[in-house]
Amino acid sequence: MKKILTVCGLGQGTSLILRMNVEQALNDKNIKADVEHTDVSSASSMQADYIITSNELAESLGSHSAKVIVVNNYFDMDEINQAIDQYITE
Repeated sequence: MKKILTVCGLGQGTSLILRMNVEQALNDKNIKADVEHTDVSSASSMQADYIITSNELAESLGSHSAKVIVVNNYFDMDEINQAIDQYITE
């Protein structure tokens, strides 16, 4: 099963909203994944296949082994769906 981290600066509100939207998009596509939300400093030491975050935070996660996916608007389901279609497969 894929491991996905949704990441924001503090690991509280925005990453939780992004997590819920990512889970919804994955469910709609019947893609099974374990999705967790966290802050940027914790994410750098966590195992994951994919990290979904903002452009600002993506730079600080560049050395992570996971594929870093940039989503600029955490509320935009079209953008989230496009990112998943482009990067995340079964």
